[in-house]
Amino acid sequence: MKTIDNYLDYIVAQINKLKETQANAIEQAAQLIADRLMKDHYLYVFGSGHSHMIAEELYARAGGLVQVKGILPPELMLHEFPTKSTFIERLDGYSENLLKHYPINDEDVLIIVSNSGRNNVIVEMALAAKNRNIPIIAITSVTHSSSVESRHSSGQRLKDIADIVIDTLTPPGDAGYYLEGVETPVGPLSNLMGIAIAETISVRVVEIAKEHNIILPVLRSSNLDGADERNNELFKKYLS
Repeated sequence: MKTIDNYLDYIVAQINKLKETQANAIEQAAQLIADRLMKDHYLYVFGSGHSHMIAEELYARAGGLVQVKGILPPELMLHEFPTKSTFIERLDGYSENLLKHYPINDEDVLIIVSNSGRNNVIVEMALAAKNRNIPIIAITSVTHSSSVESRHSSGQRLKDIADIVIDTLTPPGDAGYYLEGVETPVGPLSNLMGIAIAETISVRVVEIAKEHNIILPVLRSSNLDGADERNNELFKKYLS
């Protein structure tokens, strides 16, 4: 039981540290996104591996923004075989070709999620967006990213390219909780921190729009009576 309390206290401490150190970056991100969404443009989200889940958290989510489009190819997910996505995220040329299939432009915003920010798919996506003048928000671990070299030929990492960097504050290797007698740390933090960041951005975006007398469309849970009809109307208007 002591470990349960200690680990949950560890998470709470990290969230409090996030609030103390990253609030300004989160506010900048929310202001940028709100500005674009109030003008009927879109937020795009991208991540690979487990970071895919943080990006997906913002897409088609109950209580979340409708004007979100996911760049979430199954090849970069882990459900088929974990080493497959690891192999693909280190390939050159993948992201440049992937981005061509989406109608994203410089009036939209792109969130890229990657704890290390070092792999080819992530760096190339950021560079491809930068070349198109698309503003980029990074959700990444600055400590982890700074401790490793880029795998991309440019030598750059996600944090070097993004316009706004939000630090997940996770340690190199993601996990940072140590159990006595266990050599490898446990309890990875990146998804906990990343989702906290993503949802805080989402809530603040809705609030900013309301401050401008604009109510951005928000999805309801499909498990509430009557929600399907309302959500389908929103999908048809914004995502068809």
